[in-house]
Amino acid sequence: MERPDDSRASVLRFATELVAWVATPWALAAYSWVLAVLSVVVLIGLPTVFSTPGDKAQVIVAVPGAVTILLVLTQLAAAVAAAWVVWPVWAAVAVSVLATATLVTERPRWRWLSAAPEAPADARRRPLRS
Repeated sequence: MERPDDSRASVLRFATELVAWVATPWALAAYSWVLAVLSVVVLIGLPTVFSTPGDKAQVIVAVPGAVTILLVLTQLAAAVAAAWVVWPVWAAVAVSVLATATLVTERPRWRWLSAAPEAPADARRRPLRS
């Protein structure tokens, strides 16, 4: 099965990720700077390290499509929840609409990710050097 063209979905997904990267540490900083930093590590680091082969050009640690979907859902949930905590209602509504649009446009990619075969054991860990 061929990976679907998701250029529109990519733009919406990236915009939602940016919101999550900004709003989540902002919301958590009121409670703990450690949690704020940890949220950035989780929201940026995990999707950078773990990806499904064929979904990204560079795969550091290969994971099944379900893990990639879960990482995107985590970003969406973080963006919406944090926006409602730290931003005015109009901005939180805008983020909620953005996340909903992202969910809709992600569906073809998620169908592809769900159907993607699991990576062979030797492809799960690739050296960082080319």
